[in-house]
Amino acid sequence: MMLRLSCALLLACTAASPALAAPPEGPSRTFEARDLFSLEAATDPQISPDGSKIAYVRRSGDIMTDRMRPSIWLVDTRTGEQMPLAAGPGSHSQPRWSPDGKRLAYISSGEGSSTQLFVRWMASGESVRITNLPDAPTSIAWSPDGRQIAYAMFVPGEGMKLGSLPPRPEGAKWAEPLEIHSDVTYRTDEEGYLKPGFSHIFLVSGDGGAPRQLTFGSVHDNGPLSWTPDGRAILFSSNRSPDWAKEPLDTEVYALDVVGGGITALTDRFGPDNQPAISPDGRLIAFTGFDDKRLGYQNDVLYVMNRDGSGRRALTERLDRSAESPIWASDGRSIFIAYDDHGERKVARVALDGTIRTVAEGLSGGAQDRPYTGGSFSVAKDGSIAATSGSASRPSDVALYRAGAKRQLTRLNAELLDGKRLGEVRKLTATSFDNRQIESWLTLPPSWREGQRLPLILEIHGGPFSAYGPSFATDNQLYASAGYAVLSVNPRGSTSYGEDFANLIHHAYPGRDYDDLIASVDAAIAAGFVDPDRLFVTGGSGGGVLTSWIVGKTDRFKAAATQKPVIDWTSQALTADGPAFFARYWFGAYPWEDQQAYWNRSPLSLVGNVKTPTLVVVGSEDYRTPVSQSEEYYTALQLRGVPTALVKVPGAGHGTIASRPSQSAAKAAAILAWFEKYKNGAPAAARSGATGAN
Repeated sequence: MMLRLSCALLLACTAASPALAAPPEGPSRTFEARDLFSLEAATDPQISPDGSKIAYVRRSGDIMTDRMRPSIWLVDTRTGEQMPLAAGPGSHSQPRWSPDGKRLAYISSGEGSSTQLFVRWMASGESVRITNLPDAPTSIAWSPDGRQIAYAMFVPGEGMKLGSLPPRPEGAKWAEPLEIHSDVTYRTDEEGYLKPGFSHIFLVSGDGGAPRQLTFGSVHDNGPLSWTPDGRAILFSSNRSPDWAKEPLDTEVYALDVVGGGITALTDRFGPDNQPAISPDGRLIAFTGFDDKRLGYQNDVLYVMNRDGSGRRALTERLDRSAESPIWASDGRSIFIAYDDHGERKVARVALDGTIRTVAEGLSGGAQDRPYTGGSFSVAKDGSIAATSGSASRPSDVALYRAGAKRQLTRLNAELLDGKRLGEVRKLTATSFDNRQIESWLTLPPSWREGQRLPLILEIHGGPFSAYGPSFATDNQLYASAGYAVLSVNPRGSTSYGEDFANLIHHAYPGRDYDDLIASVDAAIAAGFVDPDRLFVTGGSGGGVLTSWIVGKTDRFKAAATQKPVIDWTSQALTADGPAFFARYWFGAYPWEDQQAYWNRSPLSLVGNVKTPTLVVVGSEDYRTPVSQSEEYYTALQLRGVPTALVKVPGAGHGTIASRPSQSAAKAAAILAWFEKYKNGAPAAARSGATGAN
């Protein structure tokens, strides 16, 4: 059986209400599917050099196009007053201030038009398109004198050609030409099947004109880009080695001579060296990376080195957290970074002697379906920080951190959510089999009363090297509105608890992370929140792997919904969009070198044990955990007689399965309907292992 998703389903169907519900007598007091179209979120806040204004990307739901539409808004940091800068039809993003703060560059596409680079003169309010490019520019960066803008862009190339055809007669309608792929990675979840070509760095006048290509060759040169203070060079990170396709993490920091075009490598170790940023005086370069030991997870460490690449030293090894997005303080004596700690993103100021001081907390990202850590920030010359900040009850807003105080500048969802009773989120801690403390967050239904025992949905994060935290999550709120408690756990393998904790699943995933999840469920039961006879489980990507693993290990859960899972590691490692990564880093051997290791960790190896009714959900264009993985599991369950159904989300990839509001709502509604259908578990015939489809 195949479930089809539609807009009608999302608006008319929830597991908690009948299909033909009576017209509402007033506005709903709980979070519901239609609210997904009205949500907004702040991303990419860019504070002006003098700290007086913040330009940010405002993502707003549009019920007519069924998409989150990005626009650019400006906030006054003194008054909090805001105004739109680029909010017409199309998509508007990547605002970047000129060094003097008098202009703002950004990327924009009108409805149906190509994506181009624009500049707005703040005094006059006039915006001018300064490029006419064949492809979308990214990673824009102003030169120190404000006269030029560097950016990265894809440059098409010619792929392999094999054979030739006879001349086609005039007017003949022939089939499309052959698609020929000759690269190790020939498709990605973000772009689909890749076209031949490479990304390179370009330069264009800040007033417009013909762009100039600065880098060439059969390698990808990307941002972020950092100009040296004298304007003579641009720093960037790239993997320009001959074996770049098979060693995707082995990037170096390079200096590009803007005038002569020469490129000099400033690092040379095995491992990633990324995000270069040069100090205001041009003497030091900050960057992130690590010495690659081919572990499943490795912290990005903040380093500094001299301008010529000498004198490299680590600054954040004692932090034992991954350092991201380095930004120099204006006095050149410290560097701001973002890092995740116990499920929360923070900003720290790192001195050149390695002293670390946290200066901002509570950052939140733009993802809304599940409570992942995230968030971005920028820094003004006076040290003021603009950041995206949210909570378990609100998506991300713009906040200003200045002189040790935090001030929220926007309240994008106040009109929608102030009148809603949302699920309360409480932090829980469980003790696992080896006495490790496992953190989780329990979302309670708005109707919950003290002492009430609730049905529980264990909702497992993906990655597996990622983390949940006290962040707003539409899936969790929809489940809570339907009367479920929702448990979001950070089992071993999760980030934000240190490198050792993450690597407890190195070459052992899935494995004892199962015990952490079960211990967390038992802790929620022991705390009095959960009915032990009404347990359900779901999760996406890595959470889909663990959902499928769980139902192969236990019959405690009444029903399950595995979303975009890996079922057979052998086929995933050779069909996913990271073929040079998964086998080497997650297994240490290729499938033909150690087939038993791949099979032992594949949920397919446990499918003979499954009795739990299990829904299988996947995007129809998923290239990270390819669709065939879900289809394989669905077919195996069908052949075994386990109640199952296959849900495909049309046009969605791995990372975009919930990006359109209607599909996000419909997916949640389908999962709730499945749990309601099997709230008493599998029929007796399925539990006894009968064969045949259900």
